[in-house]
Amino acid sequence: MDRKSQLREPHGPHVITACAPAKTPTIIALFVGSILAVILLLPPAFAQTGSQPMPENASAKSYGDGWECDIGFRLNENACVAVIVPQNAYDTNRSYGSGWECLHGFRRTDETECVAVEVPEGGYLDPSGERWRCLRGYIKVDDTCQEIVLPANAYLADASYGSSWTCERGFEATGDLCTAIAVPANAYLNGSGYGQPWTCERGFFEQAGLCEAVAIPANAYFDDASYGSGWKCDRGYAASAETCEFINVPENAHLDRQGNRWECNKNFQKSKGLCVLNN
Repeated sequence: MDRKSQLREPHGPHVITACAPAKTPTIIALFVGSILAVILLLPPAFAQTGSQPMPENASAKSYGDGWECDIGFRLNENACVAVIVPQNAYDTNRSYGSGWECLHGFRRTDETECVAVEVPEGGYLDPSGERWRCLRGYIKVDDTCQEIVLPANAYLADASYGSSWTCERGFEATGDLCTAIAVPANAYLNGSGYGQPWTCERGFFEQAGLCEAVAIPANAYFDDASYGSGWKCDRGYAASAETCEFINVPENAHLDRQGNRWECNKNFQKSKGLCVLNN
């Protein structure tokens, strides 16, 4: 055996016998530790049922752990007691709520009783069956329905607020009465619910509660605008006090769009009532 072989031979067996026993216990320890960690993280099964046994009239929940009371029973200090349905009530057959509701025409006063809804004269039972309302023509006053007294020339108003009646056309409310509206000559009733109840006819304007005729001067026409004098001058005329005066259009000028004054042509400018060349 040469010197190189003598040097290599002891190293091979020494390396193998020293490493193999060291790796095996480490791998096993890691595997066992992982299993223990998973077991410790798992939640305890049926924790509720273990600490609180299922009582009578109860069933296991359809999902999740634990139990719940059967329909017709309610939890009371870890026991399921029967729901007591009072008189004038019915069983709801639900697992939530009180387990009962009052019959139509009755209302709940507390957690154990249903009393009849007392409907006063002139009233009716609400569709909910738990309250009442007054009929048309009556108004609620405390626990009663009082008949509405209509004044002459009035009718019932279907309004949820305000007065319970409205005056007929041509009348206005004055306290508890409907009085006739005084419409002046040359005017007519309007449909406004506020302000002046009448409007002057065309050709007239309101003045001190009357409808006065519009005085239209020569060379003018009636203007029904809600403001102004009530008339406008014809084209070629300009208003001056209560008259319409003819407009003298100077040379190199023309009437404007409205036709009630003049303006200079292009390349001309106004100077002392004339249109001079704009140099």
